[in-house]
Amino acid sequence: MVDLISGNIHLIFSNPASAMPHIKSGKAKAIAVTTAKRSELMPELPTVAESGFPGFEANNWIGVVVAAGTPRPIVNRLNKEIAAILSTREMGEFLFRQGFEASPGTPEQFAAYMKSESVKWTKVVKDAGVKGE
Repeated sequence: MVDLISGNIHLIFSNPASAMPHIKSGKAKAIAVTTAKRSELMPELPTVAESGFPGFEANNWIGVVVAAGTPRPIVNRLNKEIAAILSTREMGEFLFRQGFEASPGTPEQFAAYMKSESVKWTKVVKDAGVKGE
């Protein structure tokens, strides 16, 4: 963000929390959101997919994982309690201000999502020929 504001670079993919102050001050201009649907935080912004790149979707996401072999009753209890917290008005407002939306679900849904993200980004890296240094 510092390099963008100072003119060293011309484009950045940033999360809303760090970008919003600069957008509001006029030092940065938002072009699109990378999520599949428009953001409630900036509903006027199109998605990258709407802007001519169909199928484009890149999300910042945060999840809770536990060690393999954690007993199922503990996993279920954690999931229930975390979902309850995420469903509160206060947490929803806090996350919204940071540019996030809570989407609690089951452990199986989250595992499937993580797997799909791994498959998607593995393909992107391979197709782009990215090599580790």
